[in-house]
Amino acid sequence: MINANNYTGRILNFLDLLQDYEVQIPIIQRDYAQGRKSQKEIRHNFLKALQGCLNNSEPIKLDFIYGSVIEGKFQPLDGQQRLTTLFLLHWYAATKDGVLSKPEVCSILEKFSYETRISSREFCKALVEESISEIRKEHVLSESIIDENWFYLSWVRDPTIDAMLRTIDAIHKIFFDVDRLFDKISSDLIQFYFVELENLGLTDDLYIKMNARGKLLTPFENFKAGFQKRIDEENWEEGKDFAQRFSTKIDNDWTDFFWDHFRKEDTIDAAQTRFVAAITMIMHSVERFNSTETRVELINQLQEEPSQVRPTHFTKRSFNYLISAFNAYNERVVLTNYLNERLPFPMWRHTPKSSFLSMIVYEENSTSTIQRDSATYTQKVLFFAESVFFKKNDHGTNDIYEDWMRVIRNIVSRADIDKDGSRPDIVRSPQSFDGVINLINELSEGCDDIYQFLASDPSLKSQYARDQINEEIIKAKLITHDINLKETIFNAEDNELLRGKISFLFHCIDYDLTPNNFNVDAFVAVTNVIDKHFDNEKSLNNDIRRAMLTIEVNGIYEFYSYWWSYWHIGQSTKRRLFDRFREIEYCINHEYYREYFKNLTLKLINKSPSQIAEEFISPLSFPNWKLRLIKEKNILDEFNRTNHIAIAEDNSHCFILKSKRPREIEGNLRIE
Repeated sequence: MINANNYTGRILNFLDLLQDYEVQIPIIQRDYAQGRKSQKEIRHNFLKALQGCLNNSEPIKLDFIYGSVIEGKFQPLDGQQRLTTLFLLHWYAATKDGVLSKPEVCSILEKFSYETRISSREFCKALVEESISEIRKEHVLSESIIDENWFYLSWVRDPTIDAMLRTIDAIHKIFFDVDRLFDKISSDLIQFYFVELENLGLTDDLYIKMNARGKLLTPFENFKAGFQKRIDEENWEEGKDFAQRFSTKIDNDWTDFFWDHFRKEDTIDAAQTRFVAAITMIMHSVERFNSTETRVELINQLQEEPSQVRPTHFTKRSFNYLISAFNAYNERVVLTNYLNERLPFPMWRHTPKSSFLSMIVYEENSTSTIQRDSATYTQKVLFFAESVFFKKNDHGTNDIYEDWMRVIRNIVSRADIDKDGSRPDIVRSPQSFDGVINLINELSEGCDDIYQFLASDPSLKSQYARDQINEEIIKAKLITHDINLKETIFNAEDNELLRGKISFLFHCIDYDLTPNNFNVDAFVAVTNVIDKHFDNEKSLNNDIRRAMLTIEVNGIYEFYSYWWSYWHIGQSTKRRLFDRFREIEYCINHEYYREYFKNLTLKLINKSPSQIAEEFISPLSFPNWKLRLIKEKNILDEFNRTNHIAIAEDNSHCFILKSKRPREIEGNLRIE
């Protein structure tokens, strides 16, 4: 066994490594990330550094490549990204300079492969063995490779291959004009520290030794070092007491705070990285000094990979916000019961397991495999709303904090509801994140009394969620007019169907937006109807469906016309009798279909759904099949399994469909 105290590794170039070992990226490693679209800056900077090294004959050391040798194959634990990029650069150089066909070159490059996917492994092999015929400056090499007979089109779905192709295009742009490229990269200009860990036991001493040499730092340690350099160069802390400086706080108070509360597998690097990345995303949208395209690209990049946060992403303003956020949460977690406190109203799908802070730094994003290590966009928006409140209200009361967070909840709980009941979050893209952060930044001017602020008709530049903002202004004017209405409005907002948006209730009582004319009794009555009959998925039943069939708008009894399809076999129009709970939300927010629900809601104040159906008297022109659905309770109760019907073109009959897409007439109950 090698003596760990004396072992310092070796300095190798890429070909030296392949001379000694086959290099295999192990299954436990993620896909090749340096070639992703979001990594454009990282990829470009790395390749330009290599180009400068070769053009100026200035040697470069690429830090540590370390891993284990298993059955004669070296499997890197750190350095996968650099090794893959070096492999692609060597392949490009050998192809451009016409030496790839030499057995000694081909055989050595074949020793690099991926274990992660068969397609990745086969692509690396084919790239070396088959390659492409020639490289010209005007070529887009990724397209040339995809056009080759040996390239399987299914490979483009492999994220590692997709990333490799993108890197090859970047290499071509940067290195095409470098003469004798293969000779230059075969020299010792580009080297790295190579360490085998199998004989060292992965001890803490090894990591300490590497850190002492200033090489193997964690990504966050590298960020801190670069950030401190930027802080010093920009004089952002000029005149500040040493104890309050970033370098002191990050290595003491803030680290202790994160270690005590957000440690995971004996590390807090990921938690701190996610915190800093979230602030970066937020402040780029707040400051808006870059173009929309640039902001969106950075937001998307940090959403997918928080570890890509860089010191250059910060300005003095965003640096100061980061400091205030660190301090505010440190104070609240240490001195209050912040981590165990909960807002006294539902947050629905955005409810944190612990706190908004833990959501950002600790919790896994279960809704996305790509962004598993990053909180959702909506969670980051809620975090910003809370952090900006803490910044502007050091000693704000719970009431004003809860009022502020309630308004924000109402905004982010909006969704792009489809007629089929699907309800994707409204804040689900970098563009929407950028928009809502800008809006909340404007609203934060009044976060110390949000209802008083909104009631004053503030001039807001942001057009994001304008309908919801207008509704919040209406509610604020009612609350400031009569504080007793606050609880009434809050109760309505917290309904599962409405989720903060109560304009439908205002519509039901014909509210004219004059607080003096607000009919609180009528409002409470329609709120009670919604709470009783439309408060959860299970509340959608056949009694409601029968009652809805009795409701008309301008003499038309077709609430179901919100959804349409065609059943060719039955030569009939397919309709839905509310298959999903959220279809109701779609209808009550639709200018036309909400009239059906308004009429039903007003009837439900004094009658049950079954009473409405039983007492219904149909007009002479009313189709008999529809009347039977209303009056013969057993038809829907016994035969309606899909909530889909098909109506004959002449309206003479309907089918109760046995499935949502039946392929034959048989088995579908015909009602005449």
